[in-house]
Amino acid sequence: MTIHALILGETPVKLWGLSATERLRRQLQETGGVSLVESAAELPDSGPVLLLSGDFLFEVRTLSALKEKANVLLLHPASDGVAAAMTDAANLDAAMTRVAGKQGTAESTLNVITPDDLVAFNEELKSAQAPFLEQVSVQRKQELESRLYGNAYKGITDLVTKFLWPRPASKAVHVAASLGMSPNSVTSIGLVLVIAACYLFLNGHYLAGLVAGWIMTFLDTVDGKLARVTVQSTQFGNLYDHIIDLVHPPFWYIYWGMSLTGLSPVLGFDQQQMYWLIIIAYVLGRVVEGIFPLLGHCGLFTWRPFDAWFRLVTARRNPCLIILTACALAGRPDWGFIAVTFWSVVTTLLLIIRLLQGVIARLRGGPLESWLSDDDVANGPNAGAFRIFGSTRGAYGT
Repeated sequence: MTIHALILGETPVKLWGLSATERLRRQLQETGGVSLVESAAELPDSGPVLLLSGDFLFEVRTLSALKEKANVLLLHPASDGVAAAMTDAANLDAAMTRVAGKQGTAESTLNVITPDDLVAFNEELKSAQAPFLEQVSVQRKQELESRLYGNAYKGITDLVTKFLWPRPASKAVHVAASLGMSPNSVTSIGLVLVIAACYLFLNGHYLAGLVAGWIMTFLDTVDGKLARVTVQSTQFGNLYDHIIDLVHPPFWYIYWGMSLTGLSPVLGFDQQQMYWLIIIAYVLGRVVEGIFPLLGHCGLFTWRPFDAWFRLVTARRNPCLIILTACALAGRPDWGFIAVTFWSVVTTLLLIIRLLQGVIARLRGGPLESWLSDDDVANGPNAGAFRIFGSTRGAYGT
């Protein structure tokens, strides 16, 4: 059944270049199953209605979670203002009165909820924080843009993306948004850099290739955050970005290795065999990550705190680039190739072990749940890990 939505009022403040109405329009389109009308006269006589105050800032998952409710008012705890209502025709007038900021008797027929009553754990962003809801004002513009950016960031990722890129990427996203750049255009620049790095590594220009590679990884952070803060995520854009991310890393390592001559066997593996070790380890690691969610309601790196810590250094692109960079600066690119090869093997073996442990846990105790989905995770034995991984904002202080 289609849900009809109506926006009541609008703040003049634009966040990341978007008006409240345009942001909500894009967000509702992303949630799907919602028809936005321009006035109350266009609302149907029956069926569910979503009322939204244009004075509040939402995120897509706030709206998605709200759509699953019935006859509720969404209250902003700090201001006691009603930000939204999900209602039927019988309660429509009372709901409109409250969302418009007027007094009424809606509490007797509509249940009051807050963002804390909505699901906090987000597997896509690998974080656990209540869905976003804030009141917009001119004075809070910079703060709210920062909050939107922080909420668009994965809580569990590699150490470079988590600790190094957030602040500079925020500035880059501001520039890209002000220039009207699309996320796909940023991704396309990254693709050019991927190809450039391949060529430079193959020809032994390691430092130049690393510069191209590091800029690409930085832009890989920028494009996703730009898409989220400006609500421009598309199925094609996600596929475009993920295919590039998925395919290129082993080529970088192999081309780096192909530039080396006279490399002696290591632990019985010659150069050609090390290429295969890289490919097999990389593919198996990705397969394990794809299989793990079938065991329950979490991913491989969100199951336990150990997995979140391990994700920081798992042999994915950025940790491997750290190894290659350190060895290139030391004048030993051969060490970099060898280290990346065997670190890939070691980390993949550990991922396979975690998958087997997950299978055993699933057979013994039912579907797996993430430690981040624990209602009291912020105060429990994993509180320290939660401060680091529950959201990225906690990791870099904004």
